[in-house]
Amino acid sequence: MLWPVENRGGLVKLAAMYERITRGIKIVVRPQFLDGQSKPDEGHFVWSYTITVENHSRETVTLRTRYWRITDAHGKVQEVRGAGVVGEQPTLKPGDSFRYTSGCPLKTSSGFMVGAYQMQTAGGELFNVEIPAFSLDSPHEKQSIN
Repeated sequence: MLWPVENRGGLVKLAAMYERITRGIKIVVRPQFLDGQSKPDEGHFVWSYTITVENHSRETVTLRTRYWRITDAHGKVQEVRGAGVVGEQPTLKPGDSFRYTSGCPLKTSSGFMVGAYQMQTAGGELFNVEIPAFSLDSPHEKQSIN
């Protein structure tokens, strides 16, 4: 899915948006290449990604942990695990949402990420919510991998 983004020149371009729903928890991801923080000549490429977690279920849930599988253009895989997101473990009542932005540096001009959040219901049940795979594309890559 594509969504409009206004760049510095006031022009509107379309950017990728990825989404997945697991047990009524909707994850929406919007990645963006950060040209100003990247140094292509030095093999340093940086993306931000904004994630919205929406609770469309009938239960209150808390995001407990995150898991990321990050793959660069050469197939090198890095796995990241940790508590919560951006230092928080948000609790979402039915109808609530939580949005955060984080980043990912790579040594290649493209790659992709996929992952999962472990959620916990108010009753203590743990379950995984899938984060959809999304492309990390840059203008320095001749062909995107998505």
